[in-house]
Amino acid sequence: MTPPDRSTAGGDPLELTVRPAEPADATALAAVHLRARRAAPMPDSPHPDATLAPFLATRIGADEVWVAEAGERVVGYARHTGTWLDDLYVEPTAARRGVGSVLLEVVKERLPDGFCLWVFESNAPARAFYARHGLVALERTDGSANEERSPDVRMAWPGRDPVAFLRGLVDEVDVELGDLLARRAALTRAIQPLKPDAARDPARERQVAERVARRAPELGTERLVPVVDAIITASLDAAR
Repeated sequence: MTPPDRSTAGGDPLELTVRPAEPADATALAAVHLRARRAAPMPDSPHPDATLAPFLATRIGADEVWVAEAGERVVGYARHTGTWLDDLYVEPTAARRGVGSVLLEVVKERLPDGFCLWVFESNAPARAFYARHGLVALERTDGSANEERSPDVRMAWPGRDPVAFLRGLVDEVDVELGDLLARRAALTRAIQPLKPDAARDPARERQVAERVARRAPELGTERLVPVVDAIITASLDAAR
């Protein structure tokens, strides 16, 4: 997503009208999207420019899409689902004139219980914009899961009950963690009959902790060594 204040343009706040998007807006929204993205420190999109307007046309109605207009000119838009802000783009010539702030407030009103978004790590102005508006950084990735293969940051606005919102995200992680632990235990059980002896390999277990630490650098290897030990111990006990 592009920061509303990326451009060196600026001035008094614009007189804006914000309304729900209509399918006929797709071409104008795509034009804003493309110009804003080129003006921001973001990687190039892997998709041809010509595919964007048809894609946005399919999302209007499926997602909530809000258009900001100054007079009859489209100067920005926001697109969100029930839990994610997927797009917030502002026309570069209208940057730093309150367009992004107004659109973000609309999304907050529509999603009072909170929402998440992804922003490229390289897009420091966007990250600063969202931080100024109360969003917090939750996690960073190496970009291997996005189409641009560029490191990104998951940010969130925790809504009117931040503890409840963040605990909800923890619950989602716990479900994923349960699935991963079940797979880990099943693989351990399958390996045991094939091993020549039942001895554990401390060097390999240390390597496992180091690999996990590369995905969770805030925890680090030393904190993860006892976690890996506990997982392996529990998996072996279950296998027996």
